[in-house]
Amino acid sequence: MTDLNRLAQTLERIADSLDRMAPPPPPDAALEGADAFVWHADREWLEPVTRVNRIPLALLQGIDRQIETLADNTRRFARGLPANNALLWGARGTGKSSLVKAIHAAVVEDMPDAPLALVEIHREDIATLPRLLAILRGANRPCLLFCDDLSFDANDTSYKSLKALLEGGIEGRPANVLFYATSNRRHLLAREMVENEQSTALHAGEAVEEKVSLSDRFGLWLGFHNVDQPTFVSIVLSYVRHHGLAIDEETVRQEAVRWATTRGSRSGRVAWQYIQDLAGRLGQRLEG
Repeated sequence: MTDLNRLAQTLERIADSLDRMAPPPPPDAALEGADAFVWHADREWLEPVTRVNRIPLALLQGIDRQIETLADNTRRFARGLPANNALLWGARGTGKSSLVKAIHAAVVEDMPDAPLALVEIHREDIATLPRLLAILRGANRPCLLFCDDLSFDANDTSYKSLKALLEGGIEGRPANVLFYATSNRRHLLAREMVENEQSTALHAGEAVEEKVSLSDRFGLWLGFHNVDQPTFVSIVLSYVRHHGLAIDEETVRQEAVRWATTRGSRSGRVAWQYIQDLAGRLGQRLEG
């Protein structure tokens, strides 16, 4: 073997080693094949979701103002117009995450020329927001970034990544990205944590204030609360009609009131739990 051949083989081995050491190519930002995606931070992968777990917008009752406000904001964003990040806060099971998913579906159906993508990021992956935003920045469609059940505990510093998103940071929030979050906490921080830390020392109070001020950076605050009895019964009846359950409405009214009383709560989630029990007793499947 000539010296030239040996040199060529050596260079080839070096090139192979460099290829293996090189970082993997960035994930594809095309966001094709679906209208919804889930961010997997460990693999830096946006998984397409072809069937989203959601209910029709028409079945969400007792939150008319929230529906109108969030729908208008979302449609403006899908058209490329200015829109606000939104925080949906309030009692559990009152339709916060259901509203986000239902409005996304309605906008996609009404505006096929502006294919709005819904991208879900899990609470525990908030610290990876900068990486996700770098990917979404290259997407050729508007992206509604969604985090369900968002809150922060005492020693949690991942809120800094969210703060950078809401404030824009040096690069600024990508023009094609809007952030919606749901939370049981209006200020994203437990009330007792705020009170305890604010009473201990000045610097602790300042640290809490920095976290609490996160909620102030959302342009829209939408509150959700448990509904009254007539609205609760109306929600239940809308489910009964939508799914074609074979039972008279007066029986449903009486059963639904008893069901809510035993749970000490009236909400969309409690109504759906009753419907599942009712359908099971009737031997009927819930479709769609």
